[in-house]
Amino acid sequence: MKTSTHWPPRRRRAGFTLVEIMIVVLIIGLLAAMAIPMFGRVREHTQNSRFVSDLRTFSQAFETYAMKNGDWPPNAGTGVVPAGMSGEMKDSAWTTLKNSVGGRWNWDRNNYGGAAVISVANATASDAQMTAIDAQIDDGDLSTGNFQKVSNRFCYILEH
Repeated sequence: MKTSTHWPPRRRRAGFTLVEIMIVVLIIGLLAAMAIPMFGRVREHTQNSRFVSDLRTFSQAFETYAMKNGDWPPNAGTGVVPAGMSGEMKDSAWTTLKNSVGGRWNWDRNNYGGAAVISVANATASDAQMTAIDAQIDDGDLSTGNFQKVSNRFCYILEH
């Protein structure tokens, strides 16, 4: 007598095959490869905008002080609000440990041939990034104009 055994029909398992998972991983990798450089450009643009905004705010504060007092405030150390400027610089980013380009703000009076200068000491931003900032606020050349690289500082000259 011939007996026939019937196995239960195979059920299709719910899930993904290895090929499908590999395709998804590949697509995610391609999207990440396109997004990472764009994220870097957006981050740099944001840093530049913040720097320019802070620089304009500080320039206006120093110019207001000079108009009220007939002279620029005295020299101050890096990250230190110059004497008499605490009212003008209240709640500002002047005293932060690092500004948006990685350096610290500094008020230089008479250190650059008698000029009144807002400078950034020890910036970690590249010269290319600082040149892009210079193009926004000056002539796009770090060796000329009101925004210059002097030694290891980037200086915004308010008055020669």
